[in-house]
Amino acid sequence: MNVRVILFGATGMVGEGVLHESLKSSEVGSVLVVGRRSCGVQDQKLTEIVLTDLFDLSGVEDRLSGYTACFFCLGVSSIGMRQPDYERITYELTMHIATILARHNPAMTFCYISGAGTDSTESGRSMWARVKGKTENHLMKLPFKAVFNFRPGYIKPIKGLHHAYHGAAVVGLFYPILKTLFRRYVCTLEELGRAMIYAASKGYSRNILECGDIVPLGSGG
Repeated sequence: MNVRVILFGATGMVGEGVLHESLKSSEVGSVLVVGRRSCGVQDQKLTEIVLTDLFDLSGVEDRLSGYTACFFCLGVSSIGMRQPDYERITYELTMHIATILARHNPAMTFCYISGAGTDSTESGRSMWARVKGKTENHLMKLPFKAVFNFRPGYIKPIKGLHHAYHGAAVVGLFYPILKTLFRRYVCTLEELGRAMIYAASKGYSRNILECGDIVPLGSGG
């Protein structure tokens, strides 16, 4: 299957890695990156749209049709954020974009980067986990072909890329130990990107993918 991807969040660590894997993959025919600033990558598969406000896609909606997958890697840390501000970016922006994409691409598979510990009940004590859970739940109500919510824990960055968070890169030095002690909560960024491509091209039996799903899918299914 020749997957045509729209990718959001390419200037973050996860999005950059997913873009890297998408451009390498023979399963992916083309990638449209949409973001507030350029991802700084050039490739024959890649097209880019830079917008000042992702809440306003009205001027580019005609360019968002005909895609079979969305890799939604856009997000922020909840540290130091009030719930309304975090919810505006994590829930409102995601749903705004996803609703438009669903209208233009009913055959699309939507792959959302969530996080380990997300609260599907939307009623737990952790603010970020409730908001992520609400986002997951509402995405699965949209008329896409399929929605897959990826819940990685620690993600080992890809060596040589530019947007790895300093803490993630440092912790990555101890990845072999983490993989031995906390196998259910760690994966590499390569595995995450490949797992998203797998889900978009071949589907999967569950809508929520933890590291126990991500690692085998990202290692060849």
